[in-house]
Amino acid sequence: MKRFILAITGASGVAYAVRLFDSLKGRAELHVVVSERGTELLQLELGMTAADFSGEGVTRHKNSKINTAIASGSFRADAMVIVPASMGTLGRIAAGVSETLIERAADVMLKEKRKLILVPREAPFSTIHLKNLLALDQAGALVLPASPGFYQKPQTVDDMVDFVVARILDQLDMDQDLMKPYSP
Repeated sequence: MKRFILAITGASGVAYAVRLFDSLKGRAELHVVVSERGTELLQLELGMTAADFSGEGVTRHKNSKINTAIASGSFRADAMVIVPASMGTLGRIAAGVSETLIERAADVMLKEKRKLILVPREAPFSTIHLKNLLALDQAGALVLPASPGFYQKPQTVDDMVDFVVARILDQLDMDQDLMKPYSP
């Protein structure tokens, strides 16, 4: 069974994280970390709490507790996804600053050359954002902006969320039925 770290930070778009969690729950070992602002947005956008990320094979970690297994290179995660990824979090990761568990776990993924998927949901990007995203890409992270496509003719917001989550699942090498492959 694959092992993934799912981190939720303070960018709008927590629906992406919830849909990804629901798509992976029961199919992978999940380690979930929610930042303080991510917790606020879960409540604001969806009326949820971090406690809603539970179930068999799910471990929740406090973002303030850096001394935990996922902060170590000896913890062999198949991938880490930060969704949504705030620009503040991405900037600190790009600078090598590890003050929280999310930042430290991302730093470990980069240093160990493991898959780190960053899903920013910001628009527009500033020059600073673009430089940080470029630095992260050059360090080995995969930047996958929350930019839904429309060739599938989405009918609902959920369809647009599914488009982005399907792209994340493809990058995790996990089967998905949220979106059919493109066919002209």
